[in-house]
Amino acid sequence: MSVRLQHTRNIGIMAHIDAGKTTTTERILYYTGNSYKLGEVHEGTATMDFMVQEQERGITISSAATTVYWDFSGEKYKINIIDTPGHVDFTVEVERSLRVLDGAVALFCAVGGVEPQSETVWKQADKYNVPRISFVNKMDRAGADFFAVLAQMKDKLGANPIPLQIPVGEEEEFAGVVDLITNKAIIWDNDSLGAVYTVTEVPEDLKEMVEEYRLKLIEGVAEEDEALFEKFMADHNSITPAEMRAIIRKATIERRITPVLCGASFRNKGVQPLLDAIVSYLPNPSDIEAITGINPYTEKEEIRHANENEPFSALAFKIATDPFVGHLAFIKVYSGTLNSGSYVLNTTTGKKERIARIMQIHANKQTQIEKVEAGDIVAVVGFKEINTGDTLCDEKHPIVLSSIQFPEPVISVAVEPKTQDDVEKLEQALIKLAEEDPTFNMRVDQETGQTIISGMGELHLDIITDRLKREFRIEINKGNPQVAYKEAFVSTIQHREVYKKQTGGKGRFADILFEMGPADEDVRGLQFINEVKGGNIPKEYIPAIEKGFRIAMQNGVLAGFSLESLKVRLLDGSYHSVDSDALAFEICAKVAFREAARSGKNVLLEPIMRLEVNCPDEYVGEITSDLNKRRASVDGIDTKNRYQVVKAHVPLSEMFGYVTVLRTITSGRGNSSMEFSHYAQLPDNMTDDVIYKLKGYLVK
Repeated sequence: MSVRLQHTRNIGIMAHIDAGKTTTTERILYYTGNSYKLGEVHEGTATMDFMVQEQERGITISSAATTVYWDFSGEKYKINIIDTPGHVDFTVEVERSLRVLDGAVALFCAVGGVEPQSETVWKQADKYNVPRISFVNKMDRAGADFFAVLAQMKDKLGANPIPLQIPVGEEEEFAGVVDLITNKAIIWDNDSLGAVYTVTEVPEDLKEMVEEYRLKLIEGVAEEDEALFEKFMADHNSITPAEMRAIIRKATIERRITPVLCGASFRNKGVQPLLDAIVSYLPNPSDIEAITGINPYTEKEEIRHANENEPFSALAFKIATDPFVGHLAFIKVYSGTLNSGSYVLNTTTGKKERIARIMQIHANKQTQIEKVEAGDIVAVVGFKEINTGDTLCDEKHPIVLSSIQFPEPVISVAVEPKTQDDVEKLEQALIKLAEEDPTFNMRVDQETGQTIISGMGELHLDIITDRLKREFRIEINKGNPQVAYKEAFVSTIQHREVYKKQTGGKGRFADILFEMGPADEDVRGLQFINEVKGGNIPKEYIPAIEKGFRIAMQNGVLAGFSLESLKVRLLDGSYHSVDSDALAFEICAKVAFREAARSGKNVLLEPIMRLEVNCPDEYVGEITSDLNKRRASVDGIDTKNRYQVVKAHVPLSEMFGYVTVLRTITSGRGNSSMEFSHYAQLPDNMTDDVIYKLKGYLVK
């Protein structure tokens, strides 16, 4: 393993909205020498929030990448950092970042603790087996409680949090931390923007608590290693900090523990030990299991190790447009080396691509480099067609890596340009935005001719329309938001479809007998089962039938919405030796779906959102009463930091403009967070109304 790989860390910073991700990243940039002054989110000067919309709203919208260098124990480490958004509407940015990262820092607010989006990003990190350390931020805020956050991490996330620090003071009195590994206190100087700190003895009033937690830590470390356990039994203080760090690192990488640190990024306290922890406990690229993929020609599984001597392989995880260099593809290199000016194979499209330039990224600035090696994250320029999730590799050693799965949009709105001259411009702009963001899509309604854009929430579509105005100089009219319903087939029906077409010469013939009904539980998409016996339909036509049903599912018979799931059992059929071909069977399947669906029972499904409302005690009654009117199912009410937390599931269609209503009810003292939960059947008495409204879906 090369020294370069050992000294590389690819990490993301993830958390609920407003937990302090961008502020923490800004402090990291400052202390590593990348910024000469501190950028502040609330002032719109944060380096990583470089979009105009981010600076105005004080939120992160697009994940930003940067590279910093940090000295630890006399050695220099390279850290590639991705600062991800916290707002649920931009969850795609977290999803694609975690797919390519080796480790992550999970931030928690010392007051809010484990919040709804914290749970979402934690599950996303679990999905991609990402080791993580945690940082309890905002220890200087009123109501800060480090140990309450530890308890919530256990209860809500099922994590195994291991504190490596104990806070010195809380709220306004927060001064620093006690490092349990070195058994020393670190106190920050308020006048030097946190650059200067003093390492001192543990304060008297904390000695008993520190001894208790330190003993627990040492005991846990000793249990991991037989030799260390013997050392512990003889004298627990004889275990050195280096030995402790090595065991903590191993357990973190194996995802058995989550080391927890604390601080107050805005007050410049706790960031340097966090950087030390990143290089000490999070994995380097070679610590991660070798990535597996499929050879597209042999269809056999192949392995790529994080080694510059292996064939080149990389995954494109983000596409962006830069006004100066054009299209950028952010890639994580898993193996091999890539030189600028060389050719690679995009196994997803099957086309060769020339990589004209390779860029080291720092927020919205780029530095050109000549080559990139295994384990690094960079952006490439000069390609013709690369999309999110595409695999790039050596032409002579093709491989397809597993792509990235994205949630489907849940809200739509109709848009049109204010002037006829901008019609083509609008279409091109929306295509560009859809390339960048896989959770945003556009389509033209066949009945009304309108352009419909869809996304993850009202804020998501607000940002899209704002970008159309600012970046593309297109003024638009916008309709009212519409929910992205889905359709479901709830009865099982058997149907035979015979497709014949004779136009002189070779005709078309296909005959299929099938059973169509609801898919098995937890199955999304098409569940296709081939039960044809005796070659009544040749094997080569079966994939075409499956493809026909899959395409047909995109347009249901009730209101044209796609079906979330469907089960098709192909039972029998027949073919003609001359007139039958794959296309005939594909068309037959499409026609068969529509005929069978019209004969069966169809229902509409609506998106249900998980809602949390924080409010003072006196407003709980009014809030639950309002939620009941919105067809909400209230799951429970908890108490957190003198506030009540109302948890509910509620249909998205009932929640438009809810933020304004909540402010009115609570006199501005309540706040809410909402994220997609699942699809559920729309009540029968509302289905006709929804379909009627959709038919009159016009831009106002």
